[in-house]
Formats: sequence, C-alpha cells, structure tokens
Amino acid sequence: MKIGIISDTHGHEMAWADAYEKYFQDADMILHAGDVLYHGPRNPRKADYNPAGLVSRINSCPVPVVIAKGNCDSDVDASCLELPILAPYAYVVYEGLRIIVTHGDAVMTDEAKDALARHLRADLFISGHIHTTVLEKRGQTVFLNPGSAALSKREDGKNTIAVLEDGVIRILELATGACLAERKL
Repeated sequence: MKIGIISDTHGHEMAWADAYEKYFQDADMILHAGDVLYHGPRNPRKADYNPAGLVSRINSCPVPVVIAKGNCDSDVDASCLELPILAPYAYVVYEGLRIIVTHGDAVMTDEAKDALARHLRADLFISGHIHTTVLEKRGQTVFLNPGSAALSKREDGKNTIAVLEDGVIRILELATGACLAERKL
C-alpha cells in the first residue's frame, strides 16, 4: 500500500506536478488536505501559480484523489474539478486503516483533534492549513500535517509532502526527496 499525502497547493501547478511525478505516480491513492486552487489573500503568488493548469493535472490524474475542503476552497473553484472537494472532512478506510483528512481550520486544537480521532477510531489523522509539518502519535492515533507543497511556513522554508508506504509515514522535502521525519503507524 502506498498513499501520497499533500496539502496547501494553493493553485501552484508545479507543486502538484513535482509531487506526482517524483513520489505519487505509483500510489494507490492521493489524499489532499485542502486549499487546492486559490492562493489566498495573505499568500504570495509564485511563478508556477496556475490554477487552471493544476485543475487539468488533478482532473487527468490516473490515481484516485480524495480532497478535504480547505478555508480557501470556494465552490466556484471546486466546480472546475471533476471530483468532489469534500467538506470539511474525508473519512477513508483503506486496507483496514482508518484515516481522517481535514484541512485543519475547522478543528484547530489538539483536544478537538484527539476527540474526533477517538470517536472515529482513526489510525491516522491528516490536516493541513498551518503550512508546517507535524508527525506525532497521541493515544492510538498518528497525527500528520504534511506541510505545504507550495508555500511553506517551515523555518527552513522547505516545501513538503508525505508518503505512507508499508506502514511507515515519511515527510519528504518536495525538491530533493530528503526524509525530514518518519514514523511507523
């Protein structure tokens, strides 16, 4: 089993393209934790800001994609995609693994995330929104924020994604593939 995990692409086509071409082509599915197309009023537009190109790449992606709605995901933007942006959570069960995907703006506190994870008996709780990486286990659940593939707020400025493969989650630097964090489920 291999799952690609991405968040906060904010309309930057090459963030998706790099993630897909380098890490997700052979994935069984891709989980996107929201803020897909719009850059947001506080975020800069980088040279690869091309929401239409990103829409085309997601729509033509041969790997199944599940998207949770982010605070920057409008209904107008979502109407361009040929798959739904689920709001505000996606609950995926794959090979017996229970996964919650949410952007993170609706459930911000660790206490709220813990309660939802316990209620849904989640093995993995994925969120985005803060553009930084998190990989920790609390109780029976691993909590993951893959960071932003396009607009990092990490101290080192590295754009990141995550991959779950063979029971191990790795946060990877998008540009180089360097493993920045790793944890077994």
